[in-house]
Amino acid sequence: MWRLRESTHPVLTDEGGALLDERTGRWTQLTPTASAAVMLLLAGATEEEAAGQYATRYGIGFEQAAADVRAVAAALTAQGLATTDPVSRRSWWGWWR
Repeated sequence: MWRLRESTHPVLTDEGGALLDERTGRWTQLTPTASAAVMLLLAGATEEEAAGQYATRYGIGFEQAAADVRAVAAALTAQGLATTDPVSRRSWWGWWR
């Protein structure tokens, strides 16, 4: 499942958005369509479900929508802002590290 890393904080709207990487202090700006793709993916949808909703939202074919959603997910993963790894469970005593 695709998700943002714990150190990545989103600010997403229909007009665009940005992601803050707290490890580096850098912001990554998102276009409105990239922001929509991230919102759909974060809503718990699979890439396929997100692509279907994206296609409906923008009135485009499913194949193009799937390619767009995959491109956004891959770009953010390559930048280290997102991951497909399962959520790590921290032990309760690890809070002080």
